[in-house]
Amino acid sequence: METFPLNKPDNDSLPILIRCKEVCKRTGLSRSYVYQLSREGKFPQPIALVPGGSSVAWIKHEVEEFITNQINSSRGIE
Repeated sequence: METFPLNKPDNDSLPILIRCKEVCKRTGLSRSYVYQLSREGKFPQPIALVPGGSSVAWIKHEVEEFITNQINSSRGIE
């Protein structure tokens, strides 16, 4: 099984997972646009909650980082 580094800010705790409804609420994006941006590599990738299942979630701090980057980009801050 391949593992991926989480790059989470607090290495002492597990990352918090949020479902699509919460992602949409936090970003203001529609469900379909969240999935489209994810497919295009412009938004964090969802993770499967159960192998072979259809339920997915996003890592909270990755979504927060996306939001921060969008704010900075729109204000000309790099």
